[in-house]
Amino acid sequence: MGTKLNQKVQMKYRQKFKRVKISENVVLKSGLEEVVYNHLVDNKISFTYEGLKITYFQPEQKRTYTPDFVFPQVLIETKGAFNSADRKKMKLIKKQNPKLDIRFIFSNSKTKIGKKSKTTYGDWCNLFDFKFHCIQTTKQTFPKEWLKEIKDKKWHDKKLRIL
Repeated sequence: MGTKLNQKVQMKYRQKFKRVKISENVVLKSGLEEVVYNHLVDNKISFTYEGLKITYFQPEQKRTYTPDFVFPQVLIETKGAFNSADRKKMKLIKKQNPKLDIRFIFSNSKTKIGKKSKTTYGDWCNLFDFKFHCIQTTKQTFPKEWLKEIKDKKWHDKKLRIL
């Protein structure tokens, strides 16, 4: 009985996210972020991790969104779980910042958005015009065409503009 009580206490005080310290200034919040971060570093891709704050408004509230990976023309958000609050937030951000190119990397884009829903994460992205990548399906951490796009000199010289 003492073991079960101890497990409950540990679960109650467990961190919300898996924290992975990469350097003094970089602490990743998930295993998926760690995989994508390491892949980008291994491929010598220049990026900033959570280096941008985007202001958006929920009805009656000003909020900020911090994308996981920031490139000059693209913002990448990694998602293992994509809950209702995150989906609502992303729709508001896109509506209020239509020029942003926000893309998702999912552990599995075929995961249903809810227990009773037939809609998957990928279906949701298609419905709301977000580009996405599925690690489970492709067995690739980061899509090769996105890497090529990021490395392209002409594209890389453009500046990210937040309106």
